[in-house]
Amino acid sequence: MADVDAFTDIPTTTLADLLGRGQVMDFGIRPLWGPVPRVAGPAFTVRCPPGDNLMLHAAIHRAGPGSVVVVESGDLDHALAGGNVCAVARRRGITAFVADGLIRDLAEIREMRFPVFARGVIPIPGTKSAARPLNERVRCGGVDVDAGDMVVADEEGVVVVPGARREEVLAAARTKLAEEAAQSLDTWESAHRARIGRILADQGFEG
Repeated sequence: MADVDAFTDIPTTTLADLLGRGQVMDFGIRPLWGPVPRVAGPAFTVRCPPGDNLMLHAAIHRAGPGSVVVVESGDLDHALAGGNVCAVARRRGITAFVADGLIRDLAEIREMRFPVFARGVIPIPGTKSAARPLNERVRCGGVDVDAGDMVVADEEGVVVVPGARREEVLAAARTKLAEEAAQSLDTWESAHRARIGRILADQGFEG
C-alpha cells in the first residue's frame, strides 16, 4: 500500500500532464461534495446495466480495504447507491466510489464525508436483478479501467494510472513536482514569456 499513500500526494493535474487525455475521465465525473480530499487506490471494477444497481451493492461486501470502487453504468434515471451503501463501504475501509451514474442521499454522504465522484444525484433507486462479473474491464467517464489500476481523484478530476505503469508514473510525477517546486515564479514567467513569444512569431503574429 506504500504506493497508494504516495499517490495521494500527487495532484491529478500532474498525472494528467504525464498520461494525457486518454487516462482522464470526462468532466461529468465530479465530486458530489466539497472540499473533497484527494483519494487514491486500486480499482475494484463493477458493471451495472441501466436501471439496476445489484452489483454495486454486492461489491461493497467484496471490495478490499483501500480500494476505489469504479462503476460503469451510464444510467441517468436511477441512483446506483445511497447513504447506507456508502456508510457500509466506508465502514469496510473502501476509499471512494467513482461512478458513471447517479447517487442519492447526498446529505448523508456529505455528513459522513465519504468521497463519491459521479455524474450527479437523483432520488429514484435502481432495481436489483442483473448479476454481472466483478473485476472485469469497465469503461467509466470515457476511460477503460481494469481491476488494480491506480485511480486518483480530487477536485480537479479523476485519473486512471494503468496498473503496469504505477511505479514508472509515480517516479515521473515525483520528479516533475520536485522540478516545479525548485522553480521560482520569476523563472517560470521568463521561460513562459519566451515560449509563447516563439509560438506567436512562428505563426506570423505581430503585436
